Amino acid sequence: MSATQPPDPVAGDPVVGGDSVSAEAIAAPRVRLQRRIKAEHIRDYGIVVFAIALFIYFSIASPVFFTKNNLLNLVFQNATIGVAACAVTLTIIAGNFDLSLGAIFVLAEVLAAWAAVHIGVWWAFPTAIVAGAAMGAINGLLVAKVGINAFLATLATALTFGGIAVGVTHGGLLITPSSSVFTFIGQQRVAGVQYPVIIFAVIAIVLQLVLAYTVFGRHLYGVGGNRDAARLSGIKVDRTVIITFVIAGAACGLAGLIDASTTGSGSSDTSGLGGSLALLAIAGVALGGTSIFGGIGSVWRTVLGVLILGMITNGFDLLAVPDYWQDVVRGVLIICAVAISSVIDRR
Repeated sequence: MSATQPPDPVAGDPVVGGDSVSAEAIAAPRVRLQRRIKAEHIRDYGIVVFAIALFIYFSIASPVFFTKNNLLNLVFQNATIGVAACAVTLTIIAGNFDLSLGAIFVLAEVLAAWAAVHIGVWWAFPTAIVAGAAMGAINGLLVAKVGINAFLATLATALTFGGIAVGVTHGGLLITPSSSVFTFIGQQRVAGVQYPVIIFAVIAIVLQLVLAYTVFGRHLYGVGGNRDAARLSGIKVDRTVIITFVIAGAACGLAGLIDASTTGSGSSDTSGLGGSLALLAIAGVALGGTSIFGGIGSVWRTVLGVLILGMITNGFDLLAVPDYWQDVVRGVLIICAVAISSVIDRR
């Protein structure tokens, strides 16, 4: 060990006989370590404290908020956003963005309704998911193989997919299947719980387990943390990136199917959820503490981020707070979450 570089016991460097280590050399890194851990705890678990505090506040402020029907309705209204947000969390952890979520959602919804009318109602379900996965694969290939920046690639495909959706509906007309089977997922319940709520929960659990306990999950963190190092260590970076886009696309296809089943028709209108899905999903991911630079994040925190955004809308509506305050509060929360994450990333 060099005489000019004292060993660092905190980092795991051995202290060799003859080495002189001052108390300050040991204490300083320990202080830095403690501060770093505290900052990471704020990023990782601050959202839990805030979610609990927000839940308690709305429960006290409104007698309607803490009721079974309202809570189920809260999760139901945010299920489609949650499904997309959980999936795009993997994409962001791998160091990429996907701005085409809303366009994939709309086109998958339209194709599902079209398949139900022209081919058969049962074809609607695989059509939406497969179409979404195919659109995700296109995004992945453009980013990983062609080398286009993810922001620009998915912005361009968003315009393309959205235009195709309008063309399929002949200028925005609704495609409305007549079979009740088409509305089964969106409008039916099991044990009083809507199917979209169950689907949201299953997707979140599965993806969190994938991140935490699989080789693919570890590869995602490696690719997002340092892509060059991951490639040198033998990780198939391009394949990993493409898979994350495929998963995000398939999830958005499923979300589009849920929305079409809930409304009973397929629409290419982007003035509603289709136009804001990408921003809402990414907002939930950012609020959950996932780093926009990649390498850090988890699905369970994304779920909390989405539910916090949903609680703000639901609670403010119950308290008759003007809509514009919802946007103000959402914006401030996202800025705080991203700022904390950015400060930690720079340490």
